[in-house]
Formats: sequence, structure tokens, C-alpha cells
Amino acid sequence: MSTTEELIKATVNADGSATVIIEGKTHEFTADNEAAARAQTVELVSSHAKNEGSVVRAVMHDSQGSWPVKVHPNGTVEPDTTNPPQRREKPARRRADSPVTHVATTEPADIDQAAAQDTEETPEQPVSEAPASTEPTVEGEEPAMETVQAKAPQGQTTPPPATAAKAPQDNPFAKKSPTQDSAPATRREARQSFLTQEQVEEPATKGWRGTMTRMGIRMAPSEDERAERADVQAVSQHWPGPRTIAIVNGKGGAGKTPTTVLLSAIFARYGGAGVLAWDNNQTRGTLGWRTEQGPHEATLLELLPESEKLLGTGAQSADLAHFVHHQTRDRFDVLRSKPMELASAQRVDAEDVDAIHRVASKYYRLIFIDSGNDESDPMWRRMIDHTDQLVVATTTRDDHAEAGALLLEALAQQNDKAHALAQNAVAVVTQADSKATAADVKRVADGYKTLARDVATIPFDPAIVDGILRYDALRPSTQRAWLAAGAAVARGL
Repeated sequence: MSTTEELIKATVNADGSATVIIEGKTHEFTADNEAAARAQTVELVSSHAKNEGSVVRAVMHDSQGSWPVKVHPNGTVEPDTTNPPQRREKPARRRADSPVTHVATTEPADIDQAAAQDTEETPEQPVSEAPASTEPTVEGEEPAMETVQAKAPQGQTTPPPATAAKAPQDNPFAKKSPTQDSAPATRREARQSFLTQEQVEEPATKGWRGTMTRMGIRMAPSEDERAERADVQAVSQHWPGPRTIAIVNGKGGAGKTPTTVLLSAIFARYGGAGVLAWDNNQTRGTLGWRTEQGPHEATLLELLPESEKLLGTGAQSADLAHFVHHQTRDRFDVLRSKPMELASAQRVDAEDVDAIHRVASKYYRLIFIDSGNDESDPMWRRMIDHTDQLVVATTTRDDHAEAGALLLEALAQQNDKAHALAQNAVAVVTQADSKATAADVKRVADGYKTLARDVATIPFDPAIVDGILRYDALRPSTQRAWLAAGAAVARGL
């Protein structure tokens, strides 16, 4: 069946709106989400192909990029290699097990220059294989595992294969040891392991690439999807021994409690059980108010008298259910303070913090501590002694940002452990005010880049403002931002 020369243009936006131009006529519609808009776009184009009785060509645009495709009357969609667009250079591919989310790119000019140097400096070698094809590839057809190949500089032709009469020359860069040409000492040394395998990347699941994959055309994931997968892998890890993460800021209302809750949710949802959120606050800590309550009203004050029993050999993990409040949807536990009591009635000292931390370290792999505002409190100072990763929570308000910055500067002037915590800290900047602008968020984030190891920004979300915090209630963009924040924390563990 022939393909019509008409080129259909379709644009799908992240909010679910779409525009399709067919034979000069514009079709506009809005679906529930971006994925539904893609499916509706394909259905519209395939209907047009059916009316034409031939395959039609189209270019699909969305937030991931642009993909030329051929749409058949029966609804089949395949990449269009008739006239592929100029390919965008992509960052070098990461190892699948790397938690790094920022990958340096290799410019084509650098590859060309390297190829030119190899041509000038390396003597000619006999060629035993045909040169790789240099035909361009449509972005939609890229393989799951990509390989970067150097290109010959423009205007320079590839030297022809050497004739058989010309004696092969040794590579001057390959320096052999006196025994290199000899046979391996044993057969074990000569054998290659059967277990050495190349890891195959999973196909795309999102965007146009994901749509193509579900239609049976395997597509490599986009860089955004690869970065998200790396973040998921980072927060899914289990480290040897427990890890303690303290969320701090000397000002109230800076976002410490939401940061504690949502980081706990990220690590528990992706990495599994064994995550505790602990309200280490003498003055009306609100962690219990922002999380689900279990079938009891126990707090850390009820746990303290039982700490030695819980540390005994006869204690079981289920015994903790008497004191902690399990979050049924987000899968972590909460150890509450008692905000209804005056601070004088629930005074906790440094030894009590040690006892609670010993119990928590026995039963949990990750301990997130929601701290109070008094940095001189022995309870706060002993928390720092047990901390492995420091997180500074702040909003775009100047007083919140300044208080967090001053805290980091003060810790950096103390002992070696406090200095290391400050240097390795992660700042989480939350847009708590709907009236704050992107410029406000950037200004605070930029200010922390010289103070902290990493900075994560969280967009405004009404689900964070008040009430019980649940990860599923957040907008997708907010969930993605918290995942990135969790990955930043994980890289310090």
C-alpha cells in the first residue's frame, strides 16, 4: 500500500490538550491527561488513513520531543524513516546501576576531533570488517543500548583498506610485556566467565516512546525517564546498618514536618518496610497531627519505660506496634511526641534520646527525625550526635531560608562530625506559598548551593498545606520532585 505525501502535524501538551492539523484543517480537543490525548491523536490520524485508503505520514510533538511516524489504516503505527529529522545530540548513557541524575554530555565536535587525531597519529591497519553504516537513525528507532561511534572529519575520506601486499604494522600504543604473547598459564586464566553479560535496558514506558512500546515497537526510554529510574533505584537501596536522617531548621513553619513525612514515604514506598519517622520535639511537635493515628494514643513517653525490654533478646518487632503508628498507605511508622502536654511535663533529656535511638536502630533501617526549633536543647544536640545525613528544610520566606543557612554555618564551625554533616547536607526548598514565584524558589535554591551538597526544590501543592499528608494525594509533578529530593538524600548515605 502506498504512502501519501501529506504530512500531518500533531502536538500533545502535558495538560491533555492536543492540536492535530490534517490537510490544512485544525482539530483541537482536550483529554483527561497526556496519555489519553496521545491515544486519541493516534485514533484520529488512523481514521484519516482509513478514509484515504493508504498509509499517512505524521510528526508527533510532545514534551519529550518530536517523532516522525507512519500510521496505517488498520491503526498500526511505525517509525517513519523516509526523511528523518535532524537528530538531537543526547547525553552519554549512564550505567543502569548508577544513582547519578546529572550526566555530562559529549559534544560531536569532541568526537570528531578525537577521530581526526586517530587518523593522523595511528598508522594504517589492515581492515578485516566492513565499516559501520553511517546512515542516520530516527530518534524513535534508537536501540535500548546505544553506542557512540566517532565520525570522520568533514571533507576527509576514510582511507581505503590496505592491500594484502602491505605488511601489517603493530599498534604503537599497545605496549606488550615480554610474556604477553605466550599462552595463559592455566586454562582457568584463558576461559572467559559465562556470567559476564551485558545488561539490557528496559524499554520506554512514558511519553510517545511508551505509546510505541505498548503498540509492539520497542523504544529506548527518554533521558527524563532514565533519570527517574536512577532516582527510584537510589531510594530503593538497603544500606548495611541503620541510617539516621535529621530534618532541621531553627524556625517554626519552615517545612520540617512535611519534609520528614514525605521523605519517609518515598523511602518506604520504593525501598520497603523498616522506615521510622520520629518526632524529636519538646515543644508541641506536630508530626502526629500530620500523619495517621494507629489504634492507640501512645507516644515516645510510653515507649521510654519499655526501652530496656524492647532491647532484650525476647522482644519482637511486633511489640513496637504498641508504641508506633503505622501509615497504611505510605508504609512507614511514626513515633509521636505529645503536643497536648506542656514541655515541662514531657521533658526528654540526652540519655532518653540515646535509649530511643537504640530501640529505633534495632528495629528500623532508616530513621527520619523531625527536630524542634531550639538548637540549644540537649534533645536536639544529641540528635545531631546520632545523625548520618542532615536535611535543611526551608520555604521561600527570607527568615526561614536565613535560619537554615545560619544553622549550617554554625555546625560547620563545630567539631569534625558537625562540620562533615554541614558539608554533606541536602537543602529542600518548598514553595509553601501559592503566591511565591519560580524566581523566588530559584533565588533561595541558588543561595544554598554554596552551603549544601545538593539542593532539591518542591513546587506548591495544596495537599501539603494542611491535614494528614499522603503521597498519593500529591500532584504528579510534586511526587517527582520529592523522588528527586529522596535520591539526593540517598546519595549521602
